[in-house]
Amino acid sequence: MINTLNEFISTYKKICAQGWIQTHRSGPTGIGKTLEDLLGIAENNIDGPDFGDYELKSCRLNSNSMLTMFTKTPQPRGAAGTLREKFGYASDSYSNNEKVLHTTLSADRYVSIADTGHKLIVVCDDSRISIVAEDDEVYAYWTKEELKKAFEKKYKNKFVYAKVHSQGSGSSELFKFTEAYEVSGFDCDAFVSLLEQGKIYIDLRIGQYHGGAKDGKTHDHGTGFRIKEIDQPLLFKTTKKIV
Repeated sequence: MINTLNEFISTYKKICAQGWIQTHRSGPTGIGKTLEDLLGIAENNIDGPDFGDYELKSCRLNSNSMLTMFTKTPQPRGAAGTLREKFGYASDSYSNNEKVLHTTLSADRYVSIADTGHKLIVVCDDSRISIVAEDDEVYAYWTKEELKKAFEKKYKNKFVYAKVHSQGSGSSELFKFTEAYEVSGFDCDAFVSLLEQGKIYIDLRIGQYHGGAKDGKTHDHGTGFRIKEIDQPLLFKTTKKIV
């Protein structure tokens, strides 16, 4: 078990020298599980450091895999319901004709919403991140300050990022561990810049309650802010190569 950054660096260099290593678990989480095993870190689902003051992250260099940074329901109150009613569409998931709104938005282009004839885009200004329709009306928003707090709540630790080459798939996937970086300090300006570049996406997953006292009422399943794994270190002020 490693406890310090220096111990991580020493052990990780030895792992890099091993060349290609077969995954210890099939699927997207195989990379993290394999690295934890090799470092002697016990797997856990606790929101906290993996060793010392550091949380361990790993990403495939040749992958476009996305991860959800955090979820946050938009403002004003009732905005999710407004979005569903205005831009939603009937879904085969329900026996009635109530609307759902499942779509992924970005700031670099309008996104057409199913067959509704509507389009939505993310717009960034000095204080807010907004969801805007083709009529230029704002239908939902987040303040930059509340998004900063949401990110810092989720990412309150320092991080070590391991960058890894991969080949194959499933239980036969192989990893070659190459570089590692120490990152810290959320950069709100970088967050907005990545949004504007279309590198951060907003996933709307708005449906309705099915049965019970809330039957038919709007249910926000988690409006997620997502980014490619490989781009996540760009969100931090300090990035230092350690291996």
